[in-house]
Amino acid sequence: MITSTGAPFWSGPKRAPKPLIFSAEDPLHLDFVITAANLRAFNYGIPQTTDKKVFLKTLPNVMVPDFSPKKGVKIDTNENATASDKKDEKEVDDEEALKNVLESLPPPSKLGKIALNPIDFEKDDDSNFHIDFITAAANLRATNYGITPADRHKVKGIAGKIIPAMVTTTAVVSGLVCMELIKLLQPEKVLEDFKNGFVNLALPFFGFSEPIKPPTTKIREGWTWNLWDHIDIHGELTLQQFLDYFKEKYQLEVSMISCGVSMIYSFFMAKDKLAERLPKKMSEVIAMVTKKEIPPSVDSLVMEICVSRLED
Repeated sequence: MITSTGAPFWSGPKRAPKPLIFSAEDPLHLDFVITAANLRAFNYGIPQTTDKKVFLKTLPNVMVPDFSPKKGVKIDTNENATASDKKDEKEVDDEEALKNVLESLPPPSKLGKIALNPIDFEKDDDSNFHIDFITAAANLRATNYGITPADRHKVKGIAGKIIPAMVTTTAVVSGLVCMELIKLLQPEKVLEDFKNGFVNLALPFFGFSEPIKPPTTKIREGWTWNLWDHIDIHGELTLQQFLDYFKEKYQLEVSMISCGVSMIYSFFMAKDKLAERLPKKMSEVIAMVTKKEIPPSVDSLVMEICVSRLED
């Protein structure tokens, strides 16, 4: 093909592609066949396999028709043509081809037990063959044009639109958090050993300060309370038993109880609603309020409560 300037189309920076002769001995060729076959198997609900022996046994019996170029295809040789000049005729052809395929499909009632599964691209699942197929296909194309093949990691980054970064705030914070966790594991520690960190990588600025103690509330003589404190109750109680527990053991009257974002109990609750909840176990009340059953794997519940001293 000669361009409008009279030069060969495949000249200068344009590399003429070279056809590849399939060889089952070439790992790249075999990878393409294995990944493509497994994707097609997923489409049709057929068991998948990566056993190379299965493919090597089947491949000699696969007859691939000889390639012949399409007739009537026009190659655009005008590099200065605008987007409107380059009307995408292929797009029209694709729509027409899709229409023909849809019309040729039998109705669902005649498909019997066949169930077709669409494939949604997922880059983070290493067992679904998606990235492996793209890697094999891209590298075969690269080999056609004499381009250096890319490794799987690079292909995953491009196909998955992963934007790499040398240093991220997430990485810095993760490191600082790990340092603080190591301090927690040390037997002897004082508050001054711990640090609050302020980081701005754009400046860059790293600032550290000693944390202050949390504010405490004196409940009664010898007992103070702060936001980091908690009370463990072992064994499940009914709502009434829960209220009685704090009144009898700690001389505290519970006015409100919440679990997550759900209000379990409040002193201004309607009498009929309160009468319904008091004899029930706490887990039952929570399931009733949230309208969700508590999974069997959950072995503890965290309650936030508001209390007042009996004396005041």
